[in-house]
Amino acid sequence: MSRAKKPFATRHPESLMMSYGYRPELSEGSLKSPIFQTSTFVFKNAEEGRRFFETAYGLRAPRRGESSGLIYSRINNPDLEILEDRLALWDGAEASSVFSSGMAAITTAILAFASPGDLIVHSEPLYGGTDHFFKSILPRFGVETAAFPSKLGPGALSRRLGGSRRGRLAMVFVETPANPTNEHTDIRACAAFARVFSSRGRRAVLAVDNTFLGPLWQRPLDHGADLSIYSATKFLGGHSDLIAGVCSGAKPLLAKVREMRTFLGSMASPWTGWLLLRSLETLKIRMTEQARNAEIVARHLARHPRVERVYYPGLLKADSVQGRLFSRQCLGPGSMISFDVRGGRARAYRFLDALRLVHLTVSLGGTESLAEHPATMTHCDVSAADKKRFGIGEGMVRLSVGIENHEDLLADLDAALAA
Repeated sequence: MSRAKKPFATRHPESLMMSYGYRPELSEGSLKSPIFQTSTFVFKNAEEGRRFFETAYGLRAPRRGESSGLIYSRINNPDLEILEDRLALWDGAEASSVFSSGMAAITTAILAFASPGDLIVHSEPLYGGTDHFFKSILPRFGVETAAFPSKLGPGALSRRLGGSRRGRLAMVFVETPANPTNEHTDIRACAAFARVFSSRGRRAVLAVDNTFLGPLWQRPLDHGADLSIYSATKFLGGHSDLIAGVCSGAKPLLAKVREMRTFLGSMASPWTGWLLLRSLETLKIRMTEQARNAEIVARHLARHPRVERVYYPGLLKADSVQGRLFSRQCLGPGSMISFDVRGGRARAYRFLDALRLVHLTVSLGGTESLAEHPATMTHCDVSAADKKRFGIGEGMVRLSVGIENHEDLLADLDAALAA
């Protein structure tokens, strides 16, 4: 069993990823955490089992110095506990929880705070799976949703949400930057909106999907968010070999999320947890190299005659609304680029089919560069009217830049554009 110790105040997260939360002496001196591939854990005695279940099911609060005991890997597991301690460091959070996928993190967090009759306000555009969940799944359970354009912020909804709806707001959900347009949403403005529309006995929660920038380039909790959510499949995993999700925030809020996770069974496996522990050790160097490559690629595409427009935070004008917002709440532009190929879908498809180094596939954040066609792939379920309104055109390509040599990337993109 491993327990976290207080991190040294002078040490950075990238240093603490090597050892924080893990004690080798409790695992036969193993330098790296073993994979605790077990479904259940043995109690020392019946009294210990009783105490562990009392705290796990929330029947009483843990006493001073008492930690949650290991019961069953659907509830807790050493690999996941160590991983969650380290993820909380990156987000500057009190606690983190790991899930079996990014959508599991999103849906579990929403169900932890929303009930039939409640209202959830969300930005748009969103990742296609999240968009479908809000528009097609939640209404079946009596949860109402209302959307606002990312770049306008939730204030655009204020007049529509007066009267009886004011006390029904359970959550404001924001994806920033937006997938796939890279539009930024003002997190502080969303936090203020959530406070204004909270009822006296219930505070609306602000959740931010931070997948596109990750904890290296944006820290939503620093700007007033209550929950920071990721598809850990992406940059946190970073090797395109696992599926996982993360939710970070204050301990009282995470306690509700974890309770829902326990009974939905949406927890990640020990093996996935171990793979993520491996990946966190190289998170900074991977994301830094990806961002360096992306800036070179974005500026090259912006000058290309067969590219109509490039959507990339690093190209925003400093004095524009989006540029000022990016400067205020982001620490870097990341490595996600979208761009419009001149000639619509036919030429976008021709470009994608001609790529050789860059892989034609969905997902993002891996060490290899990936490209896809949002309108007919990740966002195919979004209505044609909404896609037009969001700016997801037939010629748009989404590119996740990897760690290859940038000269090779440029040569591959140029050759495909010439096709």
